[in-house]
Amino acid sequence: MPIPNFPDKHKSRSFVTPQQHVAYFRQQGFIPDFPIPESVIFCYEANLLNRIIDVENVEQVQGVGGGFYLLTETDNRVAVSGNNGIGAPGISMVLEILIELGVKRFINVGIAGGLQKNARIGDVVVCTSAIRDEGVSYHYLEDSSAPALPSENLTDAFMQTLEANSIRYTQGPTWTTDAYFRETVGEIQHYQQEGVATVEMEAAALFAISTLRGVDMASGFVLSDLAAELAWHPQILAQETHESLFCLYQAAREILQ
Repeated sequence: MPIPNFPDKHKSRSFVTPQQHVAYFRQQGFIPDFPIPESVIFCYEANLLNRIIDVENVEQVQGVGGGFYLLTETDNRVAVSGNNGIGAPGISMVLEILIELGVKRFINVGIAGGLQKNARIGDVVVCTSAIRDEGVSYHYLEDSSAPALPSENLTDAFMQTLEANSIRYTQGPTWTTDAYFRETVGEIQHYQQEGVATVEMEAAALFAISTLRGVDMASGFVLSDLAAELAWHPQILAQETHESLFCLYQAAREILQ
């Protein structure tokens, strides 16, 4: 069965638009007036979001995703968005709303599984493309065979900032899937042989939406578990994972401020 089910959907207009959604919830008082940042950093791990809130001067804005915080020391030019759940559908809705509000640049900071045998817990990987094994991206990009791509300029800037701060990183494609508990041995072996660096659950959708809507998106991951030896080695709560995530956040903030 192809995705999407309706092959000509890209020729038809959307039934509900982000503009209509935002207008309705503003009318109902759920989305307040607030300074619209130029840039937003997406994060997923509660430990990272809590640390950001602890060390930054922030102003929380209600009604925009699960947790939205303006970084006041950037004159509100940068915000952090977290507590949006895990996976492509939820974060995709938040992204669409933020684009409609006027945000132009995004950096996605998350954890991922490492597929290559030289990968280590806490390694930083900058994403260069995303294999689309989720559902959202196919509703945005008509070419179903092509990977979803980040913004080249913002991705280059991300890597340059990591280098300038002596943060070691690698770069490579990711495999984005919706089915965390159905990542199979056969798939891991296949993507490992193809040189794919990571597996995660959001990047392809974020890249696809950003491409269609004409905004910049880059993505970086910290390896929190390893799959290369075909036995799960989770270190999601390890100190090296947390420290690398914060370093990745700091690099994203530096680029966007």
